[in-house]
This record gives sequence, structure tokens and C-alpha cells, in this order.
Amino acid sequence: MLRSPRPRRPVADLPPAAGAPTGQGLARSIRLFRLFLREQTEPDLFYSGLAADAADQLAGYTELAGRTVVDVGGGAGHFTAAFRSRGADCYLFEPDQAELLSRGSTPAGAIVADGYWLPVADGSADICFSSNVLEHVADPAGLIEEMIRATKPGGVIYLSFTNWYSPWGGHEMSPWHLLGAGFAARRYLRRYGREPKHALGRNLFRVHVGPILRLMRGRADIELLDALPRYYPRWCKVVLWVPVLRELATWNLLLIVRRTT
Repeated sequence: MLRSPRPRRPVADLPPAAGAPTGQGLARSIRLFRLFLREQTEPDLFYSGLAADAADQLAGYTELAGRTVVDVGGGAGHFTAAFRSRGADCYLFEPDQAELLSRGSTPAGAIVADGYWLPVADGSADICFSSNVLEHVADPAGLIEEMIRATKPGGVIYLSFTNWYSPWGGHEMSPWHLLGAGFAARRYLRRYGREPKHALGRNLFRVHVGPILRLMRGRADIELLDALPRYYPRWCKVVLWVPVLRELATWNLLLIVRRTT
């Protein structure tokens, strides 16, 4: 079982909040897009803002204060910090030590660990959280399976990823990946004089909206509470109903899941 890095606050054992989170309108989307444009020049600003937004989203589905949160692949700890600021006991598991140290020091309670084999007991987490990790693993279903294992029955899973055919699916090579990953990598090298950080098949993989939705809906041990484009207003979730459109327009798919058994 996980041990708290600080004393747990006594809180009432509240049931999960009903309904959708607040603050999901156009103004929020514009703010996030402006932050996204500063990701390369001011990464701390971008990731801190994104982490605060993710915590706000989760608060619409479950209580955060006093809960045990497992942050899978949370990098330098921005998401962990956001959850702790809301009273959660959050633990960061990140496979890349360089990412953990990218802000100068390792966040308290952080562990170098692979998301496929989380060093936690079955059902340890009230909340299992993963932001933009799924597209960086060769076996997305394996990572999802491990997140479900780590979450207790009744607990909530937050899973988001950038789908391959979105305009940003190639990350720093976008949108040229839509003309082929090899072409996009060669173009990046010619323009910037260095290899891109991500390489298809090594640390970036094609993940698609439709197959992940089918995978989640086909499991008997979870309930899909919500599925929506993460950065868009809530009314844009209608794009997920259209098979081809959702692959091109979603940008980033967010799934909120409750473990049932």
C-alpha cells in the first residue's frame, strides 16, 4: 500500500460528484490554446496551467481532498503539485529520470517507475491519473490495464492522450506527420538542424480514438463516465460520434472512468 508523504487531512467520505465539471466553455479553451503556444518557450507556465485545469476537471467527478492519487508518467511533477494543492496525497511515477529532474529537483514522493509495472498494491489508488502518456507507449492496452489494477473499486481513472491523426499528433513534427512520419522527421531535421525529440516506433506511437473507445466500452470492470475532447468546450464532444471526424478533430481525447469491480 502507498504511504502518505505527509499527514492525511481528515475529510468526510463524500460520494463522487454528480454531473460534469464546471468551466468547460470557450473562454477556457482559448486560455489553454494560448498557454499551448508558449509550451516551448515557457514550459513551466504551460504545464502548471494545464495541471491546474486537469485537477479542476477531475474535481467535477470525484472528491480530491484526502484522496490517494497515482500520477502515471507525470514528468517533472506539475500535476502532482496541482493535486497536492487541493489536499490530495499524490504520488508520481515517471520512467525518465531526466524528466523528473527537469525542474532542478525530484518532487517529494516521486519514484522512477514504468507505467506498465507500477510498484503499488492492487486497488491502492482512489484516483489514477495519466496525461498525454498513452501515445508514448508501445502497448496502450497494457498501460490501461495497469492503471485499472492500481485503482480501487469505486475509484476514478483520468486518461488523456493525443491521437495520431489530429493536427498535433506528431508533436513537434506536427502537422507534417499527416504526410507521413518519415517525411515529417526529415523536414524537421532540415529546418532545425537536429533530430526531433520523438521518433515513431521508439517513443511515439499511433494511437486512435475509435479503438481506445471500443476497448474501454468493452470492459466489464469499468464504467466510462465521460469521453470528450480535452481542450475544447463540452459541446464539442459531438465530434466523437463521427468515426472519421473524431480522428482528425479531437486533438486530445479525455476519458473519465470509474472502476466497478
